[in-house]
Amino acid sequence: MSQFESVFVQQVEAGQNALLETDVIKSRCVHHRAGSGLICLETSGCDCRPARYRVFVKANIDIPTGGTVDPISLALSLNGEVVQSSVATVTPAAVGNEFAVAFEEIVCAGACSTNIAVVNPNTQTIEVRNLTVIVERIC
Repeated sequence: MSQFESVFVQQVEAGQNALLETDVIKSRCVHHRAGSGLICLETSGCDCRPARYRVFVKANIDIPTGGTVDPISLALSLNGEVVQSSVATVTPAAVGNEFAVAFEEIVCAGACSTNIAVVNPNTQTIEVRNLTVIVERIC
């Protein structure tokens, strides 16, 4: 199991990854460079079966000052593409209203290593704080 965190407030532009500043728990099959938004999941080695990982994400999100009051979301991206089933959406009543979001996905790392990230799928910048990502290899 690996755990990555970022407790500081960060403004994440539309389509960009949230950054993870601290590697709380490291494992040999999940790699991350502190300060990066990408997490690399290794394959299962020489056999043909993919390695499976459970990815859990939780964070607080809001619309920063100057933003437009609209529904906002946070999601998981897999090799640069948003995993639609992971999109967690809230509808703030005003700028600065903070909401907690969380989601969990099962990710398979097949023949090649897989990159995952927590991404802002919105058309506007959002603020993200208290971001935690837990990655657990399940088989």
